[in-house]
Amino acid sequence: MKMAIAKSTTALSLSAAFVLAAGPSHAEKWDMPMAYSASNFHSETGAEFAACITEGTGGEIEVVTHPGGSLFAGDDIKRAVQTGQAPIGERLLSSHQNENALFGYDSVPFLATSFDDAEKLWTAARPSLEEILAEQNLTLLYSVPWPPQGLYFDREVNSVEDMEGIKFRSYNNATARLAELTGMLPVSIEAAEISQAFATGVAESMISSGATGYDRKVWESLSHFYEVDAWLPRNYVFVNSDVWDGVSDANKEVVLTCAETAAEVGLQRSKDYTQFTVDGLREGGMTVEPASDQLKADLVQIGATMSADWLESAGDEGAAVIDAFKAAQ
Repeated sequence: MKMAIAKSTTALSLSAAFVLAAGPSHAEKWDMPMAYSASNFHSETGAEFAACITEGTGGEIEVVTHPGGSLFAGDDIKRAVQTGQAPIGERLLSSHQNENALFGYDSVPFLATSFDDAEKLWTAARPSLEEILAEQNLTLLYSVPWPPQGLYFDREVNSVEDMEGIKFRSYNNATARLAELTGMLPVSIEAAEISQAFATGVAESMISSGATGYDRKVWESLSHFYEVDAWLPRNYVFVNSDVWDGVSDANKEVVLTCAETAAEVGLQRSKDYTQFTVDGLREGGMTVEPASDQLKADLVQIGATMSADWLESAGDEGAAVIDAFKAAQ
C-alpha cells in the first residue's frame, strides 16, 4: 500500500516538473475545500494535485487544500465555488442529483459494478456533465471513482425484510430511495460526521465503500459489511469558470496536465485501496462477506426499480448515456 502511494506521489511530482513554468510574476492563492478527511485517498490525491499546480506554475497559482469540511461543509462546497467564495473544490458528484438527474448517473444500482465499467460509464457521461456544469459557472478538471459500494450494518442481515426500520445513512437521492424501497429510515449524514453518528446511534447502517468504513473505523460501532458492489460513485474536482477564464494559457496547461495525472493516480489508488480497506475492516473485527442469495435477489429487484426511476428522471440525455456505455462494452 505504501509503495503504491509512493509511486503515485512520484507521478504527480514528475507531472509538475514536466510542465514547470517560469517564476511567479503575479501569485494568487486558490483555497480548495474538500469534504473527506485528510487521510482519505481522494484528499491525498487532491493534495498532490494542489502541490503539482503550485510547483508547475512556479508559484503563480498556489493551491491549498482544506479537507474534512474544514472550510465549507460538504453540501456547501459546490455552491461556494459557483459563487466565487472559493475558486476550486471537490465534491461527491451524485450529491447534486436533486439539481439534475444526470449527476446521479454513477449511482444507478448494478449498472457499472467494476472499475473498467465505471470508467466506460464516466466516458459516456462526461460530455453531458461538462455542459451542465458550464451552465453553472463551473469547469470540470478531473474525477476519481470510489471503490465498489457495500452495505454496512450493526447486525446480521440476510434479506431486505431484515432491514425494516434500520436507521440508514443517506448521502444522495439514490441512497434515500434505497432506504425507502428497503423500509429503512434515511438519515442525512456528511462523511465527516459518520463516526459520531454511528457511535451515538443516530445511524445504524450505510452503503459505502470499504475505504469510508476503514477511514472512519466503523468497526467500533458496526459489525457487518456485505460486498454487494452496487455502484462506484465518483468525486470530482471543479473550478469556478470566471476564475478559469482568467488563467493564462501556460498555466491552464499546467492545471490540465496535473488534473490528468491526478485522475490516473486516483484511479489506481482506488483500485489498490479496495482490497486493503476490506482487509482492514476484517482486521478491525467486522464480519466481511458476500450478501446472501436472498439479499442479492432482493437488491437486484430493487436495483431494477431504481434504474427505471433514474431513466425516467434523466430522460433522453440519461438514455443516451446508457446507450453509449452499452455500446462501449
